Amino acid sequence: MIKKIAIPVDNEDVLDAHFGHCQYFYISTVNDGQVVSTEKLIPPPHEPGVLPKWLAEKDVSDIIAGGMGQKAIQLFNANKVNAFVGAPKLRAKELVEGFLNGTLSFTGNYCDH
Repeated sequence: MIKKIAIPVDNEDVLDAHFGHCQYFYISTVNDGQVVSTEKLIPPPHEPGVLPKWLAEKDVSDIIAGGMGQKAIQLFNANKVNAFVGAPKLRAKELVEGFLNGTLSFTGNYCDH
């Protein structure tokens, strides 16, 4: 099964605490549990509702974030993208590895809007 995992990151590929204002999205394409490619995409300008649709158009299946508003979570779900929030501030590669092997802990949502 192929999936694409998106992570909002800064210029050092570390999780950006607020996905809506990140510099890049680090996207890993995964096939049968193995990362087969990664890319960094510059997101469109931040406006409510834009990023969930944009990432869905890129065939993203999952987003890992630190914080995210409830409305954004609903929009991701409506676009068939699973939103995982409360991720620790680690490098994107570490987050993907932890997510794939089931060791990544999510501690809650750090955004309340």
